[in-house]
Amino acid sequence: MSNDMEDIDGNTILAQALKHQGVEYVFGIIGFPVIELGMALQQVGLKYIGMRNEQSAVYAAQAIGYLTRKPGVCLVVSGPGLLHVTAGMANAQINCWPLLVIGGSCAEDHEGSGGFQECNQVELSRPYCKYSARPPSAALIPVHVEKAIRYATYGRPGAAYLDFPANLLSIRIPVDKIVDKPIISQPPIIFPDIQNIESTAELLINAKRPLIIIGKGAAYGRAENSIRHFIGQFGLPFIATPMGKGVVPDEHSLSVASARTYALLNADVILLLGARLNWILHFGKPPRFDSNVKFVQIDISAEELHNSQQATVAIQADMHAAVNALNVCLTKKKWKNLRNEWLNKLKEKCLSNKKYVESMMKDTSVPLNYYTVFQHIYDNIPKDCIIVSEGANTMDIGRAVLLNNLPRHRLDAGTFGTMGVGLGFAIAAALWCQKYEPGKRVLCVEGDSAFGFSGMEVETMVRYKLPIVIIVVNNNGIYGGVDESTWSLVQDSKNLTEIIPPNCLSVNTHYENMLTLFGRKGYFCSTVEQVSNAVKKSFMDTSGPSFINIMINPSADRKPQNFAWLTESKL
Repeated sequence: MSNDMEDIDGNTILAQALKHQGVEYVFGIIGFPVIELGMALQQVGLKYIGMRNEQSAVYAAQAIGYLTRKPGVCLVVSGPGLLHVTAGMANAQINCWPLLVIGGSCAEDHEGSGGFQECNQVELSRPYCKYSARPPSAALIPVHVEKAIRYATYGRPGAAYLDFPANLLSIRIPVDKIVDKPIISQPPIIFPDIQNIESTAELLINAKRPLIIIGKGAAYGRAENSIRHFIGQFGLPFIATPMGKGVVPDEHSLSVASARTYALLNADVILLLGARLNWILHFGKPPRFDSNVKFVQIDISAEELHNSQQATVAIQADMHAAVNALNVCLTKKKWKNLRNEWLNKLKEKCLSNKKYVESMMKDTSVPLNYYTVFQHIYDNIPKDCIIVSEGANTMDIGRAVLLNNLPRHRLDAGTFGTMGVGLGFAIAAALWCQKYEPGKRVLCVEGDSAFGFSGMEVETMVRYKLPIVIIVVNNNGIYGGVDESTWSLVQDSKNLTEIIPPNCLSVNTHYENMLTLFGRKGYFCSTVEQVSNAVKKSFMDTSGPSFINIMINPSADRKPQNFAWLTESKL
């Protein structure tokens, strides 16, 4: 680290250390004691994005970490500012996305005396991240920056926190006193045990009903090329977890997502590629899975192996390296999946389920249903856009209709099931597009309840001229609300707190009018023709965000399911 000045302050030391370690993006809200730090970050060439809420800032920072594999930084003020991002830190940690949170804090000589926003921030952050520390001196700031970023990216990615008291940021020290750290090298590649690869090959060869489940870990691991070759070469059916979508195209002939329930229940060997047996996959237990199913796990984290269910083969390895090794092994054995009866049954189930969904898509009566809305959205969007989605039915049903054929092109509530992530994720995705794939667009599909968590980030999108297309699928409530006539009756009551159902929001709210605050115009839609026209016009506009508010039936629901959500295991 070089500088011509005789001495240097903590703000500049920190900014230069972040730049030196490859950080590109900082999202945050400035205030005491990090005002000067925000300026210092820009002076060294980092991209600083000022947000409207700390939670949105931390969601954006972790999403850019997922998309680039370099931690995004979230900058927050002391006390409440730091506490507001703990939910986001937990989300990054559980989602396994690299994130660095930098918090200003009370000056050390004010601690214990009721200092401004005094808070034991290092200790409070520790449960939600891999590394939490306060550099003991300005000279050692680069040491802790290097360690925090290394912890956030090595092994299973996650969150790190660094705490900076006001006095540490403002102190000046001679340049030659700074302890420099070299640039972090790429995380080491863990190669699989060849015996485990051989055992996995034998399980697949002998399986009658094999199934591949592709998880978010495969997307983060950039393993799409080896996995696509593996599935195509050996004719193996697959499904994907929400953010594993696109590693292999949703439209691939071997995708059996439409027969997900049947596939999980009847598979006898399941190969998990960066997918975890958590609630999203019903813990791998009956009644959603066969009691005798054999699992093969490939995961970067040794601690994840055998969770929920004992794996027949458990492989700790880099996903690309492991799948390549399995490709080589099965090729040498000249094997190809010829379980035609299993494949035909899966395809039959897919066709049956698709027919039911297609019948709902054709129902264009007003008020609209989810499937019709999503189909008319999908018909009018670029097929390579990044799709961000959150909300209950909005997100769940949207996954089945808004398809992804490219990896890391779907960002949603994730493993922690966090609401409020959508607009922050969309901002990060739009910034990623600006640098890495200019011209690619971001579609942010929100339920009306989910949108309410972070709606003011629309102003952030306008300020930075981000051409994000926001769609609110509006059913007047959480899960579902009431229609206008019922709402009018409710509003006549003098005891609204006792009468309004807990799931209800105001009816027919014109969320799109938020854009008029900034001199832009949104769209209010209640018919499929209006939806199609609004989507087309929005994707033609690249001058800033577009907003489409689509009214649907408050009672609209998803296709009937064979099992209730979070089906309990029958022990």
